[in-house]
Amino acid sequence: MFPVVEAQHTKGAAQLVPVFLARAEFCAAALIDGITQRGNDNPFSEAQFKTLKYCPEFPGTFGSIQDSRAFCKDFFIWYNTCHYHTGIGMMIPEHIHYGAAEAIFQNRSDTLMTAFNLHPERFKNKLPKPPSLPEAVWINNPQKAVKQTDPIRA
Repeated sequence: MFPVVEAQHTKGAAQLVPVFLARAEFCAAALIDGITQRGNDNPFSEAQFKTLKYCPEFPGTFGSIQDSRAFCKDFFIWYNTCHYHTGIGMMIPEHIHYGAAEAIFQNRSDTLMTAFNLHPERFKNKLPKPPSLPEAVWINNPQKAVKQTDPIRA
């Protein structure tokens, strides 16, 4: 009869207004709950996109491709040299890339130890630890890469 149209929403308030739901029902649309996750989704790329999307300076629209390139150039410089990332132990990618992470981690440990020794009651008498550093950081880990076969030659 009628083709089923799939509408994806991200559980945000703007997408759940009655008008949206009424139109979805009228169009015989099937709502997909949340964003579909795929096995090859990259958590670092997803986090970077989310940081970009919710950046207070992010414009609603760009006037031209040159405007978008200029904005992204400044954004990625900030993202790689100033923004602390939870996935890499609250470090800046530049710290990891240039090998400064171990020294920063040790400095944080020493600072927390000093604070603990001065006021252990502030830490519920439990020694605090800085966020741990990952053993390795990959965008696409070659050890976990899924081998894809060519369906024509298989």
